[in-house]
This record gives sequence, structure tokens and C-alpha cells, in this order.
Amino acid sequence: MSNLADTILKPVIKVRQGQFLQEDDVIVTEYPLTIFLNDEEFATVVCTPTNLEELVIGFLASEGAIRSYDEIKQVSIDTEQGFAYVDLQKQTQLQQSFYSKRRITSCCGKSRQSFYFFSDARTARPVQTSLKIGVAQCLRLMEQLQSASVIHQTTGGVHNAALCTPEQVELQYADIGRHNALDKIYGYCLRHQLHTADKLLVFSGRLSSEVLLKAAKIGCGILISKSAPTELALQLAEELNITAIGFVRNENMNIYTHPDRIAEYAAKKVGS
Repeated sequence: MSNLADTILKPVIKVRQGQFLQEDDVIVTEYPLTIFLNDEEFATVVCTPTNLEELVIGFLASEGAIRSYDEIKQVSIDTEQGFAYVDLQKQTQLQQSFYSKRRITSCCGKSRQSFYFFSDARTARPVQTSLKIGVAQCLRLMEQLQSASVIHQTTGGVHNAALCTPEQVELQYADIGRHNALDKIYGYCLRHQLHTADKLLVFSGRLSSEVLLKAAKIGCGILISKSAPTELALQLAEELNITAIGFVRNENMNIYTHPDRIAEYAAKKVGS
């Protein structure tokens, strides 16, 4: 879903074992995209300039501005100016404070309080899935994500996210913003009406609270990362019924929440 067209060549001075060498280096592109919703400026997203329509759709859904792709009448993108114009089927008056105001709420009906954007509280719901995965499959999917990321291997400057079955990667995006990579997946799923309850997410970045919320909105109950989680992310994973797996590397991994979706653990629990 991404290639080296997302990059530029720039001459740099490299220091190698005390020697100064001038060489061309591959640098990722950083691109500001301003989104207009019904002719009103909504937000500016800094991103990698590929798969912009999927990014816009996923971002609007993630922010709660739309609930489904059917609400969109038209999307047009001016790549030269960096503008995306989205017309909805119904005219709505935007309230920017609604999309940016945080509130303290009881998370998903539970007693503990979590910080949410108001739009998150409307759109993030506990995930319902019967999907299970084995340890070897988790490790293999992470390896597939890493090996398929040409831009990351070349530049080290992007995050990667993939929508998978336990057997294989089905959809993968790269972006300078880890949230953007997930929004591109979300936008693709909405645009193509892709069922996600039998899918999982594999991710290169840290498991933050925002990432967990996006996983819940996409509808995936298993989230695999090569990096660390935050405390709030794990609280959300517990309450949103998401199996959070981190530090997937070197044949090891940590299962933080809802371990019964890991086949070997579930079998051992039943047998004990």
C-alpha cells in the first residue's frame, strides 16, 4: 500500500567509523492535508501522502463526524494544494468543541473513570469477537509486517499497521503518524464494507490509549504490537474487550489483557 514514492533523496553527511561521507539518503515525506467538511474547515492532518481518501474517511469516522461510508456524498482531494473536500449526504453544522473537548466518563458502563474525547465515548464500544490466535501466528504476523515494510526498512521514519487474519496479512499501510496508519485501515474497511470481527490488527507503534480506541472503533478484538503499552491503554483494553499483546519480538511477547483469545493459553486453562 506504500512505496518509495512517499520519499525523497537528500544529500547528507554520514559519519562512519570516524570518516565523513557525503551520500544521498532516503527521507520520508511529511505532508499537511487540510480537510473541509461541507465546505467548513474541520482539521489538518500531517501524514504520508498516499491513500489519502482512505485516511480522510477513516479519520472522519474515528472522530465521530460520520458513522458509515454511506453518509459521504463525495470526496475530492487537491494533492497540489493539500486540501480534501468532503460533502456529506446531509448538511450538518460542525461544533469543533464537540470533537476536541475531553470529558471524564464512566468507561463503557464500568465504575472506573477514564479520559475520553466526547466523540470517543459515542463511537468506541466493547468489541465482540470469537477470534482466537496461536503464539506462533502472532510472531509470524509481526515478522510479515516488518519484512513487507520497504519504507521503514529504507528510512526508519514510518509506522506500519496491518489488518490480518490469524494466517496472513490482508491489508497494510505505512504513515509517519501511527494514528494515520490505523485511520487508513479504518477508511478502507468502511469504503469497502469489510467485516472486521474476524480480523486482528498488527502494529509497529506504542500501544497508547488513542490506539486502543481506534482498534475498538475498527472492531478488532486482538491488537498485536512490537512495542510497549501505556497504563491507560491497558485499562481501556480491559474495558473494551480487546486482547492487547506487546513486545512481540525475538520469539517472545507479552499478553496484557484478555489472554483467553490466545489458543495455547485457553487450552492450558481448560486442562488445568
